[in-house]
Amino acid sequence: MVDEASRAARVVVLDDDPTGTQTVHDVPVLTEWSVAGLATELAAPGGCFYILTNTRAVAAERASAINREIGRNLLSAARQSGRKFRVISRSDSTLRGHFPAETDALAETLGGGFAATLLVPAFFEGGRITVDDVHYVVGASGPVPAGETEFARDATFGYRASNLREWVEEKTGGRVRAGDVVSISLDDLRGERSRLTAKLEALAGDVVVIVNAEKRDDLTALTRALKGAEAKGKRFLFRTAASFVAAYAGIEPRPLLGAEEIAPAGNGGGLVVVGSHVGKTSVQLERLRQTADVTAIEVSVGNLLRPESRDAETVGAGKRAASALGAGRNVVVYTSRSLVAGSDAGENLAIGEAVSRGLVGIVAKIGRRPRWVIAKGGITSSDVATQALGVKRALVLGQALPGVPVWRLGDESRWPGLGYVVFPGNVGDEDALSRLVARLH
Repeated sequence: MVDEASRAARVVVLDDDPTGTQTVHDVPVLTEWSVAGLATELAAPGGCFYILTNTRAVAAERASAINREIGRNLLSAARQSGRKFRVISRSDSTLRGHFPAETDALAETLGGGFAATLLVPAFFEGGRITVDDVHYVVGASGPVPAGETEFARDATFGYRASNLREWVEEKTGGRVRAGDVVSISLDDLRGERSRLTAKLEALAGDVVVIVNAEKRDDLTALTRALKGAEAKGKRFLFRTAASFVAAYAGIEPRPLLGAEEIAPAGNGGGLVVVGSHVGKTSVQLERLRQTADVTAIEVSVGNLLRPESRDAETVGAGKRAASALGAGRNVVVYTSRSLVAGSDAGENLAIGEAVSRGLVGIVAKIGRRPRWVIAKGGITSSDVATQALGVKRALVLGQALPGVPVWRLGDESRWPGLGYVVFPGNVGDEDALSRLVARLH
């Protein structure tokens, strides 16, 4: 149970892409952060809401600026609403994102005084666990240290270390040494709560703390101890994956959504938009094309990157998609699978932005409303929702598959009430996408 003090303080999750809603349900998501909008949301019933920042799609300087702006606006909104808040910076369970830039910006803007920044990258629904300070990605062949996976070779957010102490030193450029990072072990979490609470109460000076966890009960124990320490005046900042959010906000799991809860019955087709280029997405896309009756429309990344061919590529793809949807068919629009890489992180972000603009342009040109939409990849799902569909506020209904959230789009959006599936690029087995399309069809 969450105590009265915790209910009084609204949990605000700053999500660097939309996939962080993959463990919650009946929770609002805002895509804008005006003071007025935040004050309204803070004053509303409920213990938690998300703000979609999409900062994983921008450079570190811009990500920091967005976090500072949101921090300032939250402070103003809290004064207006009379509601306290606590902040979680939600990011990738495979350690990709702007750390420590975002937590540094939040700590500075929110007035400092934090006893610690807790790193909790466990995401059990997606097979991400931390044991003996090493973060693992669990797949069909068992657990693999994160630093040995394809995610560690990310063109923008790559890293070497699997041990989170060493990862912190790597990502902070040595500002925080591995030996200065505090560890909360599985023994700490599974022992006497008073000992864990005392360990948290002893933290000071915004030390970095990594949290080991391999099941939900570990994070439940952590949350209970945190509440005890917070009740005595300790302030914590959190950089986490999705599993911690549900535990800290007291959101219990619910069954997976049925097809009828995602989309109304009917004969119309649905739309799948695929931008993610991780290996798992490419395998899932190929299985969908092989096993499902879909109209497949490939979009050339090369054409999207050339100004002279961009418009023709988006207009042509949009027309083909609209025609197939009008005929009652399911449609998958996907970017060509050959990865186009720049010479540095900045160029890679620019390429990703240009490709995402192309997908947004295609969806914007589709005049016929589909029965449902699946957006594959974090940046893709964010940009399609906010730029092509005009979403300002959505409600997380629950999950279509483990780790795959579904939003109900708000009345202000282009397709009000649409079931919008945010399908992370790195979640699910090879048949997950095709199974979901078959269920919805």
